Amino acid sequence: MDEMEIFRRLALAIAIGALVGVERHWRERDEDDGARTAGIRTFTLIGMLGGLAGLLERLLAPAALPGLVLVGFLVTLTAVIALFQYREGVAENRFSATAVVAAMLTFALGALALLGDVTLASAGGVVLAVILASRDFLHRAIRRLRWAELRSALILLALAFVLRPIVPAEPIGPYGGISPARILAMAIVLAAISFCGYIAVRLFGATRGELVAGTIGGLISSTATTITNARRSRQSEGVRALAAGAVSAGGVSLLRTALLVSALLPTLTERLLLPLAAGAAVMFAGALVLIHGVARGKGEAERPEPRNPFDLLAVFKMALLLVAVAFAARVASEIWGDGGLYAAAALSGLADVDAVTVTVAGMLPTLDAAVAARALGLAVLANMLAKTAYAALLGAPRFALALAGATALALLAAGSVLLLR
Repeated sequence: MDEMEIFRRLALAIAIGALVGVERHWRERDEDDGARTAGIRTFTLIGMLGGLAGLLERLLAPAALPGLVLVGFLVTLTAVIALFQYREGVAENRFSATAVVAAMLTFALGALALLGDVTLASAGGVVLAVILASRDFLHRAIRRLRWAELRSALILLALAFVLRPIVPAEPIGPYGGISPARILAMAIVLAAISFCGYIAVRLFGATRGELVAGTIGGLISSTATTITNARRSRQSEGVRALAAGAVSAGGVSLLRTALLVSALLPTLTERLLLPLAAGAAVMFAGALVLIHGVARGKGEAERPEPRNPFDLLAVFKMALLLVAVAFAARVASEIWGDGGLYAAAALSGLADVDAVTVTVAGMLPTLDAAVAARALGLAVLANMLAKTAYAALLGAPRFALALAGATALALLAAGSVLLLR
């Protein structure tokens, strides 16, 4: 490490300390000089101290006792800051360990800037400043947090980061089999959609919340969003709002398919882009009409907030159903060969359209453009009709009727564009 590199890293350590110091000083900016434990100057010096301690560790620490210099500086700094923080707490009758921990982290990040990855050190400094600046927001969020929300969030995190890495990804069974990891991934998607819907309703209210949640869910899986909202509509008074979310998710799905076609299948853009865009526009308009009716009090009252963000057993049942449908599509393709492309596309569309889009893109340019366009059209049609069927089977009658009406108008608009071309 040459001198310029040392200066650059030491400057980063000082900058990290100054960044944290600005936040600490601003929070206590009305205090008189000497009334705060540590402000912008102190934290800037702590960052510099961490950098110099890292440099001394690099130059002076014996090989037999690595880290001795750093540990010595850190223990001394922690003791001094803790003492001053304690005296300030006694004087104000207010105790907090945040300043002590912030000083320790600032020192550690300054040392990391000298000894380790500068990108990690700078990112850590920004994250530390953001966490410190978010105190009021975090405190308000904790006060509003309910046990059902905390439990569901913990379950979702455990599924995603604890269980998913250890679940076998290798498919089980013939014709490519069914992957346990894929079932779990679909369950996580369904649970995430339900949880996002719950949070959206808490933040925006029953009417706007369902529309926002449906739009977000459509980015992940419009089929999963429709199934989730359909199940909820049987126990909810906000059927129109739930239907608006499902219709909006359908519009997002058509728009997403249009973007995928433009990116992966540019030769089909002229054939499919306008019909898909027309269908998406009608779906979005239908969602706005449904929400407008709820806002004006037409037909139903605001539904009460849900008590449970998601039902885990129901989530896994629906995930298994969607994965089984995708497996059936692969079986049909294997049995009928190339001639089964249409059947496979239609069966895949019962669960998802993206898989068909990617599959067809991989078959070009050997696949005829007209055949590819018809396969994608069948997948989109099957997906829209399947969601209508899911709504009829799983949802309240008004939910199914609203979704069926919007779907029929969207198909009519897309078909009209195709005929006029």
